[in-house]
Amino acid sequence: MILEMKVPSPGESITEVEIAQWLVSDGDYVEKDQAIAEVDSDKATLELPAEVSGTITLKAEEGDAVAVGAIVCLIDTDGQPTEGAAPVTPKAPVAAALPNPGPATSTSTTYATGSPSPAAKKILEEKGLDPVHVKGTGRDGRITKEDAVQAVPSMGSASAGAQRGATRKKMSMLRRKVSERLVAVKNETAMLTTFNEVDMSAIFELRKNHKEAFAAKHDVGLGFMSFFTKAVVRALQLFPDVNSMIDGDHQVQYDFCDISVAVSGPKGLMVPVVRGAEKLSFRGIEAEIKRLAIRARDGQITVDEMTGGTFTISNGGVFGSMLSTPILNPPQSGILGMHNIIERPIAVAGKVVIRPMMYLAFSYDHRIIDGRESVGFLVAIKEGLEDPVQHLMDGDVKKALEL
Repeated sequence: MILEMKVPSPGESITEVEIAQWLVSDGDYVEKDQAIAEVDSDKATLELPAEVSGTITLKAEEGDAVAVGAIVCLIDTDGQPTEGAAPVTPKAPVAAALPNPGPATSTSTTYATGSPSPAAKKILEEKGLDPVHVKGTGRDGRITKEDAVQAVPSMGSASAGAQRGATRKKMSMLRRKVSERLVAVKNETAMLTTFNEVDMSAIFELRKNHKEAFAAKHDVGLGFMSFFTKAVVRALQLFPDVNSMIDGDHQVQYDFCDISVAVSGPKGLMVPVVRGAEKLSFRGIEAEIKRLAIRARDGQITVDEMTGGTFTISNGGVFGSMLSTPILNPPQSGILGMHNIIERPIAVAGKVVIRPMMYLAFSYDHRIIDGRESVGFLVAIKEGLEDPVQHLMDGDVKKALEL
């Protein structure tokens, strides 16, 4: 029997996906539920599992945009595995290499070409390229749209004997969508960033005294993210305009806190959502962040788990960032940037002391959040982190940590 495998819907509003990579080859025998391809949507990269066991025939190429519901492969259930065949292993992605220009006596090559098509002309104008330096592959040397897309500006002359190359690969649909969203944020919002610093001594002391008991009882570490999430939730409740979004001519304000947390995955940065963070304990927040991080690392995160969110926390400190201006995660109106913790000398009660200090950055949409609220919001986070027992634990550490 021949089974037609169709593209499943990765989530609401997604109408097509892109075949990022086939993990098997045409004619391979595949097992049921084996990952056979990675597909990109504009929200996530997901694995496509085989629906049955059998011999596979591919019906789409890597890089093809395929509509949801379209046939991408056939599986012959009567097919049998080749005796003694090695297990199928995922193929490594291949990037198209540009030819090495080698030594040159001029910074560009002039081609005797035909005229560019209207689409090609527009692309070349956007790139600032002269058509005489682009080789056309169309009829009578005409420059096609694809020629214009592939054209790159001259990088100048290489020194004699120098080996210079470049690699060209198509960005994934997810990366292209992220690029569009980031440009839109800069163009369509009035984004500003305000900064503060926080003394992490109190949190260091709490973790030192309770992290072993916490881990032993709850099977999850007592990290910094639960403190930051708790501090953010408190600040959002004090300054509700930060926990809102613009929808046309209206401001939508939320009475719940769904916190997007940036985590590193195999396909880059992902932002799963800790839903209802205002109702979660320290243990609940740490357990949920751990669950989402594992799913992101293993490529199992779903679109629904990354959809929504009313505020974002981004921890660049794990990569060594000292200070940054985080960019908004649309349509949210605020994002908090955490950074690395460095021992620095500060003045306390007229004396210089060494304390573990962290810079905080809060980027916000000035259209609905004014300066007073933005500064007050960040100060509220600082208060919560510098005195967590009072502001985040209601004065009872053991009860808050469920010890």
